[in-house]
Amino acid sequence: MEVSIGPHIRGDWDTKRIMLCVVLALIPSAVAGIYYFGYTALEIIVLSVLGAQITELIGLKVLGKPTEFDGSAMVTGLILALILPPSAPLWVPIVGAAFAMVFFKLLFGGLGKNIFNPAAGGRVFLLLSFAAVMASFPAPGADAVTAASPLASTGSYSYMDLFLGNVSGSIGETCKLAIIIGGVILIALGLIDYAVPLVYALTCMVIALVAGADSLYHLLSGGLLFAAFFMATDYVTTPITRRGRVIFAAGLGVLTMVTRLMVGTESISFMILFMNGLVPMIDRFTVPRSFGQPKKERRARKNEQ
Repeated sequence: MEVSIGPHIRGDWDTKRIMLCVVLALIPSAVAGIYYFGYTALEIIVLSVLGAQITELIGLKVLGKPTEFDGSAMVTGLILALILPPSAPLWVPIVGAAFAMVFFKLLFGGLGKNIFNPAAGGRVFLLLSFAAVMASFPAPGADAVTAASPLASTGSYSYMDLFLGNVSGSIGETCKLAIIIGGVILIALGLIDYAVPLVYALTCMVIALVAGADSLYHLLSGGLLFAAFFMATDYVTTPITRRGRVIFAAGLGVLTMVTRLMVGTESISFMILFMNGLVPMIDRFTVPRSFGQPKKERRARKNEQ
């Protein structure tokens, strides 16, 4: 089973330009995170980006590959930082970024050859290795650690607080307004397929509604919208065709809500990695194949003979 090489973008966009535009779209979420959680959030962002960039530079030299800056390591480091808790010790983003780059990108051969989302992989590694650290979330503007995340205390926050980000959570996942602004930028530039976040969000909301849960609260809680715009739309680790991407988004939505409703915890990064593993199979059944002449033409030619 072959894995195609990405990013799958046609036109005048080169990799560096794509990645820098993704960074631009992530800036609103980063700024909101720094505003709500302070200087520590900025430190985590900087250290995560530097950790990813330096690790990639060293790794490429070891592998004997060109070390030209393409911006992909910056994107991985920035996304990873934004899905980390703002109370994380400063070694966490460095370790997480290094692990993500080595085991989820470089060992696969580098940009375009990895089948798993590196940022999701880095976060999963940190969750499995340092669970207590990754489960501690401070309230905005407070130094004390609290466990009252929106998902853990359904209904304790207003829709407005959830939308604006005045809640506990990961650095870049709390302010949904900033996330939507970044997502609109990517859609307007034609860099992501709007069907992916739309199908993912609608799938989650429908399942929540059927289960008798507050669908809007689930949409605005946790990392759902951030994953919808910035992780489920990754060029390399998602299907090539729109039909494939819709299947990917719907599957991710089902898995997200099943774990939320049954376990009561956030597991989007785990589910993204699981769906990444299914991408080759999804592509196999959704990518059109050309076998020569259309069937009708073959039959007509045979009759003439």
